[in-house]
Amino acid sequence: MSPISPTLSFFISLSRIETILSRKMDAKLGGLGFSDFLILYALSVAPDKRLRRIDLADTIGLTASGITRLLLPMEKIGLVQREAHDGDARVSYIAIAPGGEAKLSEAIERAEQYCSDIIHPAEVTEITHANNILSKLSQRIG
Repeated sequence: MSPISPTLSFFISLSRIETILSRKMDAKLGGLGFSDFLILYALSVAPDKRLRRIDLADTIGLTASGITRLLLPMEKIGLVQREAHDGDARVSYIAIAPGGEAKLSEAIERAEQYCSDIIHPAEVTEITHANNILSKLSQRIG
């Protein structure tokens, strides 16, 4: 077998890290799954703390059906809520609920602690550079 390029190796490593990170974060976030965390975070930084379902799916990289499956239990336990569009009855928004804001605040503290446990302070500059590269890649493939 021929060796793979550094670029392909990078993407394989990203995939592996995402899988491991997601599993570890699920265990660290105090009962909130990492996907739930991503949804709540996306809503918390959105204008008016709400998004259309399809926009939320695009923001976190899921399909519309995938986001719907995740939102149903989140809505039942009071993390998110549905809101009607004022001018169009066919459109609805998903908004972060007060319970979701409280849970997100707690989860951010736990996630920040976990990140500081695995990232050495001397690596912060490198992490910032890597994050810039990932942002550019995201724009190219998105």
